Amino acid sequence: MPKNDVLETPSSRVAPSRSLWLLGPALVAGVAYLDPGNVASNMTAGAQYGYLLVWIVVVGNVMAWLIQYLSAKLGVVTGQSLPEVIGTRMRRAWARRAYWLQAELVAMATDLAEVIGGAVALNLLFDVPLLLGGLITGAVSMVLLGVQSRRGARPFEFVIIGLMAIITVGFVAGLFIAPPDGAAVVGGLVPRFEDTGSVLLAASILGATIMPHAIYAHSSLTRDRFGSATAHAPTEAARTESSRIRRLLTATRWDVSIAMLIAGSVNLSILLLAAANLAGVEGTDSLEGAHAALAAGLGPVVATFFAVGLLASGLASTSVGAYAGAEIMHGLLRVRIPLLARRLVTLIPALVILGAGVDPTLALVLSQVVLSFGIPFALIPLVALTAQKRTLGAWANRGWTTAAGVIASVLLIALNGALLWLVLTGA
Repeated sequence: MPKNDVLETPSSRVAPSRSLWLLGPALVAGVAYLDPGNVASNMTAGAQYGYLLVWIVVVGNVMAWLIQYLSAKLGVVTGQSLPEVIGTRMRRAWARRAYWLQAELVAMATDLAEVIGGAVALNLLFDVPLLLGGLITGAVSMVLLGVQSRRGARPFEFVIIGLMAIITVGFVAGLFIAPPDGAAVVGGLVPRFEDTGSVLLAASILGATIMPHAIYAHSSLTRDRFGSATAHAPTEAARTESSRIRRLLTATRWDVSIAMLIAGSVNLSILLLAAANLAGVEGTDSLEGAHAALAAGLGPVVATFFAVGLLASGLASTSVGAYAGAEIMHGLLRVRIPLLARRLVTLIPALVILGAGVDPTLALVLSQVVLSFGIPFALIPLVALTAQKRTLGAWANRGWTTAAGVIASVLLIALNGALLWLVLTGA
């Protein structure tokens, strides 16, 4: 079977128009790149440092493309999710439990940020108390997960893609009213930092962009969407299976490219909106402060668009996060509990924090710290497994793809380590 890899040009045998019905899993996983943590990080970066960190958003998006493609490829070729493959390789029960514990904590931290983001958005839009807003966000996410449980992958994809469209409009609308300086945007593509604060924000942007649960979820989404495949088909079925996998991987590259183009453009738009209009404005390091600054500087319409985008972001991303958490439990512990029951349990920490009156911005920051702990446990196995022929057969990564994955992993782990150090030391 011919080797097909992430860095090859999509095969001309499959036209994009014929593969449209195969698109969707990456767009769902891509919602994780538009969660409230991303909004807070990019808005703060633009307000405090102007166009300085434009290059970080671009680099992060390029790395995200590679990482999400590798995750999707694992699901397409093996017919298993990343947690399932890891769970199969771990023979000792205690090792699986330990790995699950850290992954579960990461998933819960992610969910915390997303529920809080939805609650803040409801407060901004309708003056709903934060605790009630958290309950509403959780209830809506349960409805969305019910769609996935009862109707299957495709209807769930349509709902999430619809929310992604709302997110895009909500966060990009302001740029048409107050566009950024083109020359300054180009200048922001030059890699550089200004001080430790800019390093901290760069790490926060990358930490909020490339998240462990999105890596776990994407492989599961492709498995659910395309069914079981195998990298080691019997001889008589090898040609048919090879053709099927090749077609799915071609469609997956289009899917990931579209998803990352949308996510990257929205994240960049958030930073540019803040850089062009909120530079030096006090209080923009919180979602509430950013909303107030937008209302004061650009008017209530732009601020309302921003809040609606934030609400759609919280609702969509918390649904995908809960889906990822369920797959983590199933793959590593080989236990499957009803998705809605799990959603109810994982909602409790967010509601406790909201009910206790903890500052939402502080909770978002702490959730990013937890995510920083989890990124190596998702990235390293992903790159290692997709490089192995015993896992992916002829579809294993080429050498340069693995090298790119290793470089991206090292950079992300190093920057997340810097984030942990700067936060923990108060620097």
